[in-house]
Amino acid sequence: MYAKKIDIMNIQYSIKKLKEADPDLIRLMDAFKMEDLKPEKNYFKSLARSIIYQQLSGASAKAIHDRFISIYNPEPYPSPEKVMSTDLDVLRSVGLSFSKAKYIKNVATAFLEDPVKYKTLNDRSDESIIQLLTEIKGVGPWTAQMFLMFTLNRPDVFPVTDLALQKGFQHYFELNDLPKENQMLEWSQKWIPHRTTVSLFFWRILEGPFEW
Repeated sequence: MYAKKIDIMNIQYSIKKLKEADPDLIRLMDAFKMEDLKPEKNYFKSLARSIIYQQLSGASAKAIHDRFISIYNPEPYPSPEKVMSTDLDVLRSVGLSFSKAKYIKNVATAFLEDPVKYKTLNDRSDESIIQLLTEIKGVGPWTAQMFLMFTLNRPDVFPVTDLALQKGFQHYFELNDLPKENQMLEWSQKWIPHRTTVSLFFWRILEGPFEW
């Protein structure tokens, strides 16, 4: 049921294996220098940040996230307890929508009600983590996938609902239209278990380094 804990993802190893598995990716893999991802130990921070980044450009989301953190200066990042004690209007004053402010409080509530469950997320499989996190209102599959990639550095995440990823895929393979989600999943089968690396490269084509 549970996967072994995974250390920092080795991007160079993934690139090597992807080139062997699919020569069509060689040009993409050679186009950019990609640094290894680094895990984030503060899981509440990761989920709150993911909610703020939902459906926003990286620059806009970062500005709101920075203002959110500034509410709690000089603390480096607010605890779930601090967020729960913060009035919704204060959260909204930094640019958060009413829904996002509520969603962040929902995450804080979940972490306070069952801290052990959320502290041990990295003991679980990808599928189990997505199922558990999406039980929190406001945490959808995309947010859970971002958590897998940028917090736990899981190597085989391919968020096909992400518009920037779709655009990068379309551009690289010179498609006339945006690819369908099932088309991307089918195409990606040969990239298993290194699809996180492919995702990072597709984002990089049109967006530059992924803002996180």
